[in-house]
Parts: sequence; C-alpha cells; structure tokens
Amino acid sequence: MAADDRPQINLITPPTFDADIFSDRIGRVLDGVEIACLRLSLATRDEDTLMRAADAAREVAHARDVAVVIDNHLILAERLGLDGVHLADGSRNVRKARKDLGADAIVGAFCGGSKHDGMTAGEAGADYVAFGPIGATRLGDGSQAPFELFEWWSEVIEVPVIAEGALTADLVAKFGPVSDFFAVGEEIWAEEDPLAALKALLAPLG
Repeated sequence: MAADDRPQINLITPPTFDADIFSDRIGRVLDGVEIACLRLSLATRDEDTLMRAADAAREVAHARDVAVVIDNHLILAERLGLDGVHLADGSRNVRKARKDLGADAIVGAFCGGSKHDGMTAGEAGADYVAFGPIGATRLGDGSQAPFELFEWWSEVIEVPVIAEGALTADLVAKFGPVSDFFAVGEEIWAEEDPLAALKALLAPLG
C-alpha cells in the first residue's frame, strides 16, 4: 500500500492504568510507530483519576507532537489543555462540542454501524466518524460495522472514517483500502510487548 494511502493510527489507552507506569509504556509505542492521535478512554468517572491520567497522557503525547482527545468529557478536554473529544454516543452532542470547544478542537464521533448517524455527525461538524466493531465480539448485541459501510463511505463522503473494534491483521488488510484511520487499543495492551503487538497488527499495511 502506498504511503499516501496508508491509514493513520489512533491509539486508545487501556480503560484503567497507573499513570506513572503507563507513561513509559505508551511513550515506547509512540516512539516506535507513527501515531496520529492518542485517545484517552477510561472506564472511571472519578474526576481526580481522569485528571491525573489526562495530565500524564498529554505530557507524553504532546512531547512527541501527538494530539490527545478524551472520551466524552468536554469540560475536562478544555480545562486540561487537550486537543478535543471523542464522543461515544454518535452524532447527538457533536454540535454542542464544536460550539463549546471551538473550530480548532478535534471533535470525533463513534457511530457504531449506523450510516445515518455517521452522516448526521459529519454534517454537524465532526472531524471524523468512527464505525465498529469491525471484528467479531461477544460484547453488546454482537453486531459489527459491515465492510460495505466503509466501502460506500470512502467513495461518497469526505469526512475521514475510522475503523475500530476487535481488529486482527486480516481485518487490517481488508479494511485498509477503505479506511482513513484504525483505532487500536485493547488489541495490544494485554500483550507483554504492546509495540511488537501493534507492529504485527499493522504489518499488512506495509
């Protein structure tokens, strides 16, 4: 795949992590593979925990000129000097996020497998739309975002599209030509060497 056509990578943090230890782990991944954006995706709703994690993520990412977005928390994104938000509830809050955070902020929307929701998010000002999961999963109702959605989107819509969820090397090879980004997280953090796992996952992109 030509370098110009190769999808970029968004790196998703684990749902829980020790900020001190994780800075080194994530730094190693950021140094080893070109990452477009780091997405802070924590399970907790504890504000202090989120703020500590965001500070650590911002420090390690911005030192390497990598943008940082946080899942859903508009106020924290602004207060902590992050680059934007990733909205997990589709198009619903895109317009508000854009208004609150301004034209320069990154505003992304996860839209499951819904073409309509994706188009609505794009029209509301989203910088990207994410669809997924693209791989098999027992989570939720088990539904997957179909290849045909990405195929159609890449031909018709200009808003960049992210493929995520239960990625495998085979799926990276298949979806690479019809995706602008892959979002990778849980696929690598359980491994002893996350950087090696990420490189293996992305190997089909060349």
